[in-house]
Amino acid sequence: MHPDLKTVMELQQVDQRVAELTALIDSLPAQIQTMQSKLDDFIRAHEERKKRLAANQKERKDLEGDIKEIQEDIVKHKDQLYQVKTNDQYRAMQKEIEGEQTGIRKIEDQILEKMIEAEDLQRNVEEAAARLEGEKVRVAGEIQQLKDRGQKEAEERERTKARRQELAAALSEATLRLYERIRLGRNGIALAEARGGLCTACNVWLRPQAYNEVRAGGNLLTCENCGRILYYIEPPAEQPDATGQNTETTA
Repeated sequence: MHPDLKTVMELQQVDQRVAELTALIDSLPAQIQTMQSKLDDFIRAHEERKKRLAANQKERKDLEGDIKEIQEDIVKHKDQLYQVKTNDQYRAMQKEIEGEQTGIRKIEDQILEKMIEAEDLQRNVEEAAARLEGEKVRVAGEIQQLKDRGQKEAEERERTKARRQELAAALSEATLRLYERIRLGRNGIALAEARGGLCTACNVWLRPQAYNEVRAGGNLLTCENCGRILYYIEPPAEQPDATGQNTETTA
């Protein structure tokens, strides 16, 4: 095997791990923000229910005040019945009183609706209040777990980067330059396994001579199609079965 190939293969693994760790670390702020946003939405919904309940109570109080005013008007108008001088005036006053009494019944129906609504709102407010502290504790714990994980991943990334520097320093300048050029031009993947006569990165057949040279491992060779550095892994030897014969895979 070419003296640099094993180091290049490990360098590729290290670079991929750095990329994975970076992606994980970069995703943490969005995950934390999503958790916090859900908690904030829960709190806002709870506050809106409390406001709606308070508004409901005020509306009921206002309606009850309206009934009280109408009742006072009814009392006043009933007193005035004894002061009217004609039947027409008497009937008109009675009709007005009846209209006021009808108005009271309509307002009482509205109050009943508000009371039913208030029962649902009160239940929702109490349930949300009972859950709120638990939700705060849960979200805070999950966010702290994410932060702790991020810290560990950051520390691992620093160790991995240090290992990368060691590997890069162990390579010849020409090999490192070749590796970096291919890696930057191929989305971070500079190597490809040669297997069964194919480059497994681009699935293009290799020339038989090139494939044999890759298997021999004496030189650093690149795929003529995708340009990646090729390597070959010797497949495991066939294991004999219980009869002492080599096992074979049949179609």
